[in-house]
Amino acid sequence: MTPDFLIVGAGYAGSVCARVLADAGKTVHLIDKRPHIGGNAYDERDANGVLIHPYGPHIFHTNAKKVMEYLSRFTTWRFYEHRVLAQVGEQLLPIPINRTTINQLYGLSLTEDEVQGYLDTVREPREPLQTSEDVVLNSVGRDLCDKFFRGYTRKQWGLDLSQLSAGVAARIPTRSNDDDRYFADTYQFMPADGYTAMFERMLDHPGITVRTGVDFKAVRGDFAGSHIIYTGPIDAFFDHCYGPLPYRSLRFDHQHLPDTEQYQTVGTVNYPNDHEYTRITEFKHLTGEQHAGTSIVREFPQAEGDPYYPVPRPENEALFKRYAALAEAAQGVTFVGRLAQYRYYNMDQIVAAALKTAHDLLETRDGDGGGGQASPN
Repeated sequence: MTPDFLIVGAGYAGSVCARVLADAGKTVHLIDKRPHIGGNAYDERDANGVLIHPYGPHIFHTNAKKVMEYLSRFTTWRFYEHRVLAQVGEQLLPIPINRTTINQLYGLSLTEDEVQGYLDTVREPREPLQTSEDVVLNSVGRDLCDKFFRGYTRKQWGLDLSQLSAGVAARIPTRSNDDDRYFADTYQFMPADGYTAMFERMLDHPGITVRTGVDFKAVRGDFAGSHIIYTGPIDAFFDHCYGPLPYRSLRFDHQHLPDTEQYQTVGTVNYPNDHEYTRITEFKHLTGEQHAGTSIVREFPQAEGDPYYPVPRPENEALFKRYAALAEAAQGVTFVGRLAQYRYYNMDQIVAAALKTAHDLLETRDGDGGGGQASPN
C-alpha cells in the first residue's frame, strides 16, 4: 500500500514532519541515505564508551517556547550553557567578545559602561553593511577583526570576510558585560539521553516506517502516489540543471585521550589564527558524562565532501532562487530544511519550519497540494 508521504532525510526536518503527520493519522515512509537517523545531530558512543557527535558538536538553544515544548515530548533535558574560548597568541579569551576579552587582551580595566566607548574609538563605521567585513569592522574595528574573525573565516569558508554576505558575521554578537555564554537564548539544554535517543522516540509510531541506507533516486519510482517531503540539497533534486549550489564541508578528526579526564576548560576552543583546524570540542562538557578518559574532535573545513553549510554570497543566492522557482512549481513535493532551503538554519529554526510545513500540508487539501518552500517562522 502506497503511504501518504515519502519523506527524504531523517534529520530534524524529516523526522519532525514524519511525527506530526503520523500523529494526524497519515502513513509515512521515511528514508535516509546514511545508515542512521538523526542527520548531522546523530550521536553515538565511541569505542571507549564516550557519547560523541560524529558530525561535530550540536548544542541546542532556542527562544521558541513551542519548539522546546514539542521536543520535550521525546526527551528530558540537561541544562547546559555552552562556552567558547579563542586562542589569540598565548591567551585563551572568551568569544563572543566581551568585557573580559578586551581587558585581558589589551591589559585594560574597563568597566561595563566604558566598553562601548572603547569600541566606538576603534570601530570603522561602514554604511551600508553589505559584507561580513563591513559588519565586523563596524562593530569592533580592525585589530579585533584580524585577531578573532578574519583567519577563522578564511578557514571556515575558504573566503575572506569581504567576500561573504553580512549575515554570517551578524550571528555572533559583541557584549559590553562579562557574559561569556556563547548563546543568550532563553532555553539552553542538551537531550539528557542524547540526540539519537530523542529521534528514536520521535519516530516510534505505528504510522512511520523508517529505512536507512536508502538512496532517494533508487526508490522514487516506488512511491508514485505519495506526497514527497524533501530535505536534501535542492540542486540535487533537480539534477543540478542550473549547476551545483556551493556548499562548505567538514572533515572531523576524532581522538580519545585515555588518561586525560579533562582536555580543556570549556566545551569548545577556537583557533582563528593557528593550525589548519578551526576548533576543538570536548564532548564531556556537553553531555556531563563521567569517564576516566575524554574524547575530542578537531574540525577541518574543506570544499569537497558532504554538504554542511550553504555559502552565503549574492551570486549563490541568485542561483538558489532559480531552483526555488522550480520547487515552487513542482507538484506533489515540498522542500524543507537547511539544504533544501539553502539557509544556515539552527536546529530550532529547522524544527519550527518542519512543524509549520507539516501543519500546512495537513490543512492544504489534506496533504495533496503542490510544491513549495517552507518558512522557518
